[in-house]
Amino acid sequence: MPKRDLKQQLEALVDHYNQPGFIEDDPISIPHQFTRKQDIEIMGFWAAMLAWGQRKTIINKAQELVELMDGAPYEFITQHTEEDRVRFLSFKHRTFQPTDTLYFLDFLQRYYRAYDSLETAFARHLSSDSEHVGPALAGFHEDFFDHPFAPQRTRKHVATPVRKSTCKRLNMFLRWMVRSDERGVDFGLWHRIRPGQLLMPLDVHVERVARRLGLLTRKQVDWQAVLELTEALRRYDPADPVKYDFALFGMGVLEGK
Repeated sequence: MPKRDLKQQLEALVDHYNQPGFIEDDPISIPHQFTRKQDIEIMGFWAAMLAWGQRKTIINKAQELVELMDGAPYEFITQHTEEDRVRFLSFKHRTFQPTDTLYFLDFLQRYYRAYDSLETAFARHLSSDSEHVGPALAGFHEDFFDHPFAPQRTRKHVATPVRKSTCKRLNMFLRWMVRSDERGVDFGLWHRIRPGQLLMPLDVHVERVARRLGLLTRKQVDWQAVLELTEALRRYDPADPVKYDFALFGMGVLEGK
């Protein structure tokens, strides 16, 4: 397909899927329950970290966490005691077990008692001329597990490009926090990371459509594939390449039904 025709097709799909109606059936609906920045960050991060499997199940499990935090994530994170964590011992999602949940609670409490926004945890690893958010993802992973009691098993739930992971869930979370437009699906809360630095959240739906459209040729589904796909999409919009996640993901999910 000629480049101009593909751009027109992608732009039309972005216009179709980047609508408020997209929110209800997507994990992004969880942080959309809140207006406080820290509540949005906490539940956006946690919903994204749980985002594998059926979307309905992901939403239900993330909602369970909201309820376990008494409907006030930031207040709970900053003020809860060790005794309050007992209620989370029954929380599980696929391979995400209570040990992982308890460490997430511990990290978030330590972090938000020291910093106002989770943005700093990522942005401090970037410079204004950083090509993409790769250093932010690697740096966040190091900071997240920079604790003597960090469980080894929990490392598989927070990806890093150092291990050649696609970092799909973290890239999705950053899209939610950084991108901003008049449609109101993504939040655009963070301003120290540019939309042009974002990388595509590469899942099975996006991969399938990207290969069919000739946007992805690498055989392995890994970090290099993320860079290849994002670079291909930058040719259509260098300032906001990840907006095409709406197009590729939307097409992929629709085809999969």
